[in-house]
Amino acid sequence: MANTFITIQEIARETLPRLIENLVFPNLIYKDFSDTFTSLGDTIRVRKPVVLEASEFDAASGVTAQDITEQTVSVKLDRIATVDVELSAFEGAMNVRSLAEQFLEPAAAALAKKINSDGLELYKDVAAYTGTAGTTPSALSDMAAVRKLMNKNGVPTDRRCALWDADADAALVQIPAIVSAEKSGSTQALRSGSMGRIMGLDNYMSQAVKTHAGGSVTGSPVLSAKAAAGATFFSVSGAASGSTVKKGDLLLMGGHSYTVTRDAGLDSEAVHVYPPVREEQALGTELTFIQSGVQNLAFHPMAFAFVCRPLSQPAGVESYTTSYNGVSLRVCRGYDMKYKKETLSMDVLYGFKTVYPELAVRCLG
Repeated sequence: MANTFITIQEIARETLPRLIENLVFPNLIYKDFSDTFTSLGDTIRVRKPVVLEASEFDAASGVTAQDITEQTVSVKLDRIATVDVELSAFEGAMNVRSLAEQFLEPAAAALAKKINSDGLELYKDVAAYTGTAGTTPSALSDMAAVRKLMNKNGVPTDRRCALWDADADAALVQIPAIVSAEKSGSTQALRSGSMGRIMGLDNYMSQAVKTHAGGSVTGSPVLSAKAAAGATFFSVSGAASGSTVKKGDLLLMGGHSYTVTRDAGLDSEAVHVYPPVREEQALGTELTFIQSGVQNLAFHPMAFAFVCRPLSQPAGVESYTTSYNGVSLRVCRGYDMKYKKETLSMDVLYGFKTVYPELAVRCLG
């Protein structure tokens, strides 16, 4: 082969930086990484970022020390993003540069696309929301509504981020206040094609932002019994036969919003929600379900965690693993005896976890 001198170590080291550059969501959230080799399906425990509260200093009473209690969450490494090709697919690559153009850059983009997509499924854990399903956010007032809700929910003001789908991004960048950025002496947002930091949010566009496909509830759903404060599930009556809910549906009840945590048929199953019912709700309380819409997401980095571990080295094949900045990539070169083909595989083992859902807000579109 023309490229036998190109080693898998070179391939791995050339690909990983490209992969990290293409990651959006994982680069904006809490990352946990160690060099311990693991396998698909392993469950590990990671430390939750500590949340502290600032208070006003009282000269008379002095300071009150806060306890730093380290908590952990279990994360299942249940995802492998992989790109696999026959080596003959890039036999013409004479060096790493030509190989990068033929394979490494597309492979990194493909891996990042899957990882971003998997991570943004975490919107289903978030109960707070703004906006209207089916109406694309397009004004500063939409961003202000996100800011207001995050402020009310006590989300730390530093490092807040927002991910918008292509439609919202296209609408928001046309806001006069952004288009006229040159009047303030800063045109960076226009030059880069990014909205930058607006309303206390670092704004990014991602094609991986999800559109929710929920259940179907019709009729006039109400609580069929009292729902006590702290309850995580309750029964519903008044919905039409065959009504269903799916994980990630939003529920409005008693002036509060909740997210549905599991699929259910309302004919025979209870509705499970998060957070637990905030205030006791009486029998017959009306319920409103939001079961569609684009799920733009605003969040503090501590709301979610991206966990990555290097994959175990397979026996009998040439392999190399490289890690940087919380991401680990494995490259393997193998031979399929049945089809007499040499193959190259690049893969990443990872998992996502919602850590503090109260630090995130959905902005429906």
